[in-house]
Amino acid sequence: MSEQANPFESLQEQIDDATEYMSVSGDVVERLKHPERVLETNLSVEMDDGDVEVFKAFRSEFNGDRGPYKGGIRYHPGVSRDEVKALSGWMVYKCAVVDIPYGGGKGGIIIDPDEYSESELERITRSFAKELRPFIGVDKDIPAPDVNTGQREMNWIKDTYETLENTTEPGVITGKSPDSGGSAGRVEATGRSTMLTAREAFDYLDRDIEGASVAVQGYGNAGWIAAKLIDELGANVVAVSDSSGAIHNEAGFDPVDVKSHKNETGSVAGYHGADEEFSNDDLLTLDVDLLVPAALENAIDGDLAKEVQADVIVEAANGPLTPDADDVLRDADTYVFPDILANAGGVTVSYFEWVQNRQRFHWTEEKVNEELERIITDAFDNLVETYEETDAPNMRTAAYVVAIQRVVDAYQESGNWP
Repeated sequence: MSEQANPFESLQEQIDDATEYMSVSGDVVERLKHPERVLETNLSVEMDDGDVEVFKAFRSEFNGDRGPYKGGIRYHPGVSRDEVKALSGWMVYKCAVVDIPYGGGKGGIIIDPDEYSESELERITRSFAKELRPFIGVDKDIPAPDVNTGQREMNWIKDTYETLENTTEPGVITGKSPDSGGSAGRVEATGRSTMLTAREAFDYLDRDIEGASVAVQGYGNAGWIAAKLIDELGANVVAVSDSSGAIHNEAGFDPVDVKSHKNETGSVAGYHGADEEFSNDDLLTLDVDLLVPAALENAIDGDLAKEVQADVIVEAANGPLTPDADDVLRDADTYVFPDILANAGGVTVSYFEWVQNRQRFHWTEEKVNEELERIITDAFDNLVETYEETDAPNMRTAAYVVAIQRVVDAYQESGNWP
């Protein structure tokens, strides 16, 4: 795994790669490579013992040409200014590739949430919400969950915003619990879009996903749900991992049972159905039909990519491959279906949640899943059509061509403002 790749530089390189296949002026390209603004703030929060701790937090608003800024908030020790800038940029192009009317944003706090009590996390979250209050809003910037955050944190942010604004506005944030205005199908959405992309990819490549061997790196929400849904297609999940390491069984195992074990023990390690345990890097280089990186960015760099044996990669995580890894895998004729399509289910169903909040009307889970499938499959068809028409070197570049063109069109159609 790369310790050096800067995710923001990776994003900029991906944009440069795509615009080589487009007619876009250099000044517009430069504009597309930088956030419009970045909030950096220090949160002073009282702990349970009465001491005060200071936490650095960020919110990047990358581009709003196609609509309100949209993107998650993560709690992780590795959060950095460049990371949230990159993630907010990826959100712009993710929303554009699936053609939903949002721009891109991202936020985070430098924190290991496992080291703090629930009451401390609530105070930290509400402190961040207070700082975000001037910037967010139902038509301005709409946060959502990300790494180590979920319905609980979104409910706290919603309540803080509504209390300070003396209003009721559930659409200010998405990823909430259903009783607080959340959408059916939101929890499974990222894993579901990963499954749909894998299904469409195997069909496009004229391969049968039934019986295909699958390895999933990262067994959080996106990873385990992707594993479950891909298993339901008839594929054979033979390896999964989390931060504790990886487990493997050539005959495969039940993803739901592995998740139950993780819930009970805190990790996939020690699962009774595993024949062997090894490292995350070993999982990433297994000889499998399908590899699903579903952890953090930069999981596969150029050196590790030389050892990757998977025939197809579907990215459930944001930015799991560095640009150097893309080059290696392209030369090895490995098909990589990029994050900005494969994991776009989360933001797509967040969009559905926002629409429902504004309508004050709830959709059924069946309707949510049907609409999600339509959007992902349409986006997949646009992706492969662009890939074939432009002679792009890989699917990622083709996806950026689709997305960047939509952003450029919106920008140019708006005209110039002094």
